[in-house]
Amino acid sequence: MENLLDNTQTTLVEYDESNIITLEGLEHVRLRPGMYIGKLGDGTYPDDGIYVLLKEVIDNSVDEFRMGIGKSIEVSIQEGCVTVRDYGRGIPLGKMVEAVSIMNTGGKYDSKAFKKSVGLNGVGVKAVNALSSFFEVESFRDGKTKRAIFEKGKLKSESKIEPCEEQGTGTITSFEPDNTLFEGFHFRDDFIEAMLRNYSYLNTGLTLIFNGKKISSRHGLLDLLNENNTSNPLYPIIHLKDEDIEIAFTHTDQYGEEYYSFVNGQHTTQGGTHQSAFKESIARTIKEFYNKNMEVADIRNGLIAAIAINVEEPTFESQTKTKLGSRDMSPKGGLSISKFINDFIKKEVDNYLHRTPETTDILYRKIQESESERKAISGVAKIARERAKKANLHNRKLRDCRIHLNDAKGNNLENSSIFITEGDSASGSITKSRDVNTQAVFSLRGKPLNCFGLTKKIVYENEEFNLLQAALNIEDGIEGLRYNKVIVATDADVDGMHIRLLLITFFLQFFPELIKKGHVYILQTPLFRVRNKKETRYCYSEEEKISAIKELSPAPEITRFKGLGEISPDEFKHFIGKNIRLDQVTLRKEDLVKELLDFYMGKNTMERQNFIIKNLVIEEDIA
Repeated sequence: MENLLDNTQTTLVEYDESNIITLEGLEHVRLRPGMYIGKLGDGTYPDDGIYVLLKEVIDNSVDEFRMGIGKSIEVSIQEGCVTVRDYGRGIPLGKMVEAVSIMNTGGKYDSKAFKKSVGLNGVGVKAVNALSSFFEVESFRDGKTKRAIFEKGKLKSESKIEPCEEQGTGTITSFEPDNTLFEGFHFRDDFIEAMLRNYSYLNTGLTLIFNGKKISSRHGLLDLLNENNTSNPLYPIIHLKDEDIEIAFTHTDQYGEEYYSFVNGQHTTQGGTHQSAFKESIARTIKEFYNKNMEVADIRNGLIAAIAINVEEPTFESQTKTKLGSRDMSPKGGLSISKFINDFIKKEVDNYLHRTPETTDILYRKIQESESERKAISGVAKIARERAKKANLHNRKLRDCRIHLNDAKGNNLENSSIFITEGDSASGSITKSRDVNTQAVFSLRGKPLNCFGLTKKIVYENEEFNLLQAALNIEDGIEGLRYNKVIVATDADVDGMHIRLLLITFFLQFFPELIKKGHVYILQTPLFRVRNKKETRYCYSEEEKISAIKELSPAPEITRFKGLGEISPDEFKHFIGKNIRLDQVTLRKEDLVKELLDFYMGKNTMERQNFIIKNLVIEEDIA
């Protein structure tokens, strides 16, 4: 026993006063950036940290507009350096340095100066400063100006308050993300334009100029629904607004529900109390209008809607502000968000329905059609749910992970992902090399069914579709989605490309919001391995292979991977870890889901299908 105690004592690590560390200034932001911006990344995905940095700066400029000052915001990006110019009131010159560099310092704690703004916790622009290799701010007020330059959050120089010739007021903020944190970063124009368009929808009268291109909206949420793939609306979009609330909605012939929600101009991609209240209120109001025993699911099937509200000092569930947690319109209590939204919808939507009998007739037929289809498949759906529930107890198709996007609490939820693979060998390699905390694997048996043009009954009748639906937890919509990234992992050959098309068809046909909200990805895997005795290179294209052969010459060994099953688990861990390469499946602004599916998966001639597959393979090879 004595020896055992001695051995235990020798393994203890020293822990005394010298281990207690106080981080000064912005050091904590650099040490734990995930607490402030969600994640780092290199700009490949729209939720990567460099876009959060840009958003934090733009938020401040938009808040100025929302206070009634400055009608335009200019954003330019040149060689990785971002400049944002607004024409607001300008940061008070005497406190400008503190406002951008000292945590929990800012004007937004004073609700008189900033009402119903997004930035409230005095962190945003300080995090940008801390995580940038270069950060410069210049403010213009009352004919005077002041400028300061920082590096990684540390002040390098500041000017005195001086008279200036610049007309008007406002702030110019420039920054370059720190390349040691955001390794090899690059900004994607399409992601930035999408971000700016959302700002424009929520701030009619504001003009955003991105690298010379003007972005604005005259009709707010009506423009949002018209411009965001709202294919074949069954009736004209209903657009209603009042002080602190705006809604727009219609029904389409697509399955499921789709929501865009905003708070104080912030796109709450994960919803929250306002979105839940809208869903409940719209269903209740429509049901009461028809005064019939309708199911909520039938009323909301095919619904595409947007809601924006303004709240005093909103509480979000994370620094990245993607989900609203507030329950009241004001921090002092009083009117709840739920009652505020319900009262507005009950009055305005009910009045609108009474005024437009053409719309009410179409809406009623849509609800009846949804009810008929639901009843037709209810027996099949019940059996399928029971089968999926039993399978989940010992589901050989699903090798689950520990962390899920819909967990009530926890860290790293947004990294939860699921690989959809084909065949035992491929799924086996991924399963053995995955991160069991955040990466799940779902194995298909051969090619899935082409479900284009079929009804949702097939989702329940087809065992694999039903089990996949259950694994993702999306039967009742994507709010309960278990994985942030749904990754299609197939071979880079014709069969693999066909499986990708079939899976994307399944999602577009029955769960289009999965793709529209950016949850579906394609896994890139290497086509070649080039190695000599000292080094191994994995190549994703012919160009990379040629380059590797030159650098590892003479006579390196070259292996062509014909399928995922040929890649060993030891090698696979390099491709699904930190350096994972994913292509996000996206819809362009002009893409209409029904027409897109008809083009790719409809009754085309064999020559046309071969042409499509051939071109997809070529695009993959040269990526």
